[in-house]
Amino acid sequence: MIRKLASGLYIWLPTGLRVLKKVENIVREEMNNAGAIEVSMPVVQPADLWQESGRWEQYGPELLRFVDRGDRPFVLGPTHEEVITDLIRNELNSYKQLPLNFFQIQTKFRDEVRRALA
Repeated sequence: MIRKLASGLYIWLPTGLRVLKKVENIVREEMNNAGAIEVSMPVVQPADLWQESGRWEQYGPELLRFVDRGDRPFVLGPTHEEVITDLIRNELNSYKQLPLNFFQIQTKFRDEVRRALA
């Protein structure tokens, strides 16, 4: 069903992938029933959003950072609060558009320290 490639990295084989997709579809159905709207936000995120929020420094070494060919800093998204905040800031024009309820199902990237079992 699932094969470990390395710590935190897994290969989803056909049966495991079917199970994963079924779970995702159940979540989608329930979120849709609750009036939520599915969106897809980018895995690669510009560093300026993280710098603006103050979490560029706060997140520490768990934040996977890199620069592109143009020497612009980016991160692999461990979470998407910065991106959704930017989306709402640019798309919401009036309180009359509220309430908004977005969700996404996506891979996250964190270089987390592995904790020893107590």
